Amino acid sequence: MKITPLKVVLVALAAGGLGLLAGVLATGGGPLLGTDLGQRVLNDALTANAPPLSDGGPVARRGEALPPVQVEALDGGRMRLPGDFAGRPLLVNVWASWCGPCIKEMPELDRYARAQGAAGVQVLGLALDEPQAVREFLARIPVHYPQAIDAPGPADAGVRLGNPKGVLPYSILVSADGRLLKQKIGPFEHGEIDRWAAP
Repeated sequence: MKITPLKVVLVALAAGGLGLLAGVLATGGGPLLGTDLGQRVLNDALTANAPPLSDGGPVARRGEALPPVQVEALDGGRMRLPGDFAGRPLLVNVWASWCGPCIKEMPELDRYARAQGAAGVQVLGLALDEPQAVREFLARIPVHYPQAIDAPGPADAGVRLGNPKGVLPYSILVSADGRLLKQKIGPFEHGEIDRWAAP
């Protein structure tokens, strides 16, 4: 077999591509998914072939007004998004008690929520889980921001908030006037929320 410069280049490109793929698989996307552009590309890929909701309801889209979503508050009552949180930006973090990356990021979300005080960004946890599992989890690992709950499924609140494939954790940033500003698929690293949620 004769080795030509073209074959060397093709083998090098293939090896580079495999290395890139291995890096993405090993690190969960690494620096690319940590960028707004990477998150936009990922979200576009996940929503490209998503079926419409069975009830025909709207799904949140970046830059548009958040469609009304109602969820149960973990401590009772109902919450209406974005209406009940109007007037201040809102970070909604969709999670579950069985989701390892969700659990890992919760102390960071709690730190961020505490730092925001009464005038900053509001933080809401939205568990797609069983209420008892969430209560038991929060008894072991308490957080100091409000929690809502919804049953997981093909038209759950996470899907309606722009996450059609149900990847967890999933976070959105909603403006004070109710528009979807940002989406993040995957966990926040330490200190990342401050940059991500900054105006």
